Amino acid sequence: MIPAPFDYLAPSTVDEAIRALSEAGEDAKVIAGGQSLLPVLRLRMAAPTTLIDLGRIAELRGVRDDGDAIVIGAMTTHHEVLHDPLIADHAELLAKATATVADPQVRHRGTFGGSLAHADPAGDLLAPTLALGADMVVRGMDGSRTVPAAEFFSDFFTTAMRPDEILVEVRVPKHTGWRAHYEKFNRVAQAWSIVAVAATVRTEGGNIAEARIGLTNMASVPVRARAVEEALVGQPATADAIRAAAERAAEGTSPAADNNADAEYRQHLARVLTGRALTSAVTG
Repeated sequence: MIPAPFDYLAPSTVDEAIRALSEAGEDAKVIAGGQSLLPVLRLRMAAPTTLIDLGRIAELRGVRDDGDAIVIGAMTTHHEVLHDPLIADHAELLAKATATVADPQVRHRGTFGGSLAHADPAGDLLAPTLALGADMVVRGMDGSRTVPAAEFFSDFFTTAMRPDEILVEVRVPKHTGWRAHYEKFNRVAQAWSIVAVAATVRTEGGNIAEARIGLTNMASVPVRARAVEEALVGQPATADAIRAAAERAAEGTSPAADNNADAEYRQHLARVLTGRALTSAVTG
């Protein structure tokens, strides 16, 4: 199908993009890599009057070290995230999750920030950023502000960003030395997650000192499996301890029922996948 007519703008700076977004009003859309938005436009599920392309804004790209955090520009592609040495060293969970996103073609075009701003609860990068305690830096006509990942995702395809704001970068606290794994269940290769688990742990002397676990597609927003985290701390990094803690993965979740799975099945998957993700993380 062919999208509805729209005006196209391609600013070269963040300030130009924000000004264009503010002037265009609520019927405008921002496009990053376009891997989620373009199919929606073609199906006319969205019909913006103005499309603002962020692809020419160089300041939104790249990964840098900032002391106790790494900073990822919103327009950094999945491919760049997957192969960046800073992310491999200090946020391994992001690299593990990004490796499961679609296929190489999509990873070369799709962007880290675009995926987060799209806020699809089945998206593979939301739960990892939540588990890692990332902060989203957004900028609008009133300046910049920082929104914790726990507050950024507010509902299905909805974030805490205001109509005139753009996600410019993501600050991820360093988890140097932590082991991580992303376990994803889908029916066919390259499909969205039916359920997935993002797990990262820090061990000391054979025991689990800290654990952070995010669940994908277990609610309208990504959620932390805090009951599992609490059950793991101080326990030996053994199969029995992991299995017992993983049984609590579905506590407090409210997964949707759809053509892929009902709520009960998703809760079962959360328990099974949490066990697998933790086992893989601990064993390296």
